[in-house]
Amino acid sequence: MYDRLLMAVDRSDVTERVVNAAREMASLSKGEVWVLHVQEKEVMPRGGVFVVESAEEARSAAEHAAQELDDAGIKSHYEVRTAIRGQTAREIVAIARAHDADVIVMGSRGRTGMIGVMLGSTAHQVIHLSDRPVLVVR
Repeated sequence: MYDRLLMAVDRSDVTERVVNAAREMASLSKGEVWVLHVQEKEVMPRGGVFVVESAEEARSAAEHAAQELDDAGIKSHYEVRTAIRGQTAREIVAIARAHDADVIVMGSRGRTGMIGVMLGSTAHQVIHLSDRPVLVVR
């Protein structure tokens, strides 16, 4: 069983299903969940750094997910990290290592075709970078 789960959330439609999956896994093992939201920054040459979402929006996403787990009797913690767009997967994997998580639970927006090729998939990158199991919820 997984006693320590890292749940990566964003503000997409799949987040609710990610929370449900992590809640079910944690309740089976009486485990605890670290909720992570990575706030992305866009770096523009000669233009500076632009934050894609506000700090309040990022904190709210993580806090809301952690509260849902707490309400279900699951011990949870939350944190917000910042990463340059394209480095989110590396940040998720680093935090999983730092918390010694047994599994990473995250969502996939299901981008396909040229959009998927051009933007890549954070979930796909996490799977390839991680040294621990990754549950991708769609």
